[in-house]
Amino acid sequence: MGRRVTDDLQGVEAWAGALLAKLAPAARRTITLDVAWELRRSQQARIAAQRNPDGSAYDPRKSRWENGGKKLRNKRGRTKRTSMFVKLRTARYLHIEANANGLAIGFAGRIARIARVHQFGEVEPVETGGPRYRYPMRKLLGLAAAEQEMIKNRLLFHLTR
Repeated sequence: MGRRVTDDLQGVEAWAGALLAKLAPAARRTITLDVAWELRRSQQARIAAQRNPDGSAYDPRKSRWENGGKKLRNKRGRTKRTSMFVKLRTARYLHIEANANGLAIGFAGRIARIARVHQFGEVEPVETGGPRYRYPMRKLLGLAAAEQEMIKNRLLFHLTR
């Protein structure tokens, strides 16, 4: 699976680690699956809203007029000017990996490369053999403060049941 969302989780792990260690593996797996599903839903909603984890908007796509009015692609391979990452944010591509020891949310395969390019603002060819372009950094995966609170609330909900 692609890169894992681990930033800012050390505090949550330290807070909940001792409590979760006392539970049976089956109970821990149930809790991590629930947290993973909720976290994926919030990541999907944030990507749909075109927002970085810090709340700032994604950099918009490059306009065709920024390229001197030249066509960036022919009609067959055109770039639609709708919201970005529509397919990428679906459950088919945004995978969950959860067990009693932890969880991971990320992308796999070719989609992981596309997500990585946008996540870190890397330079990649626009199309196979085409010109190279530095994509602006658009954080697809990351934890906002609200998502950290959601994780704590879901853990407390399961631990107090």
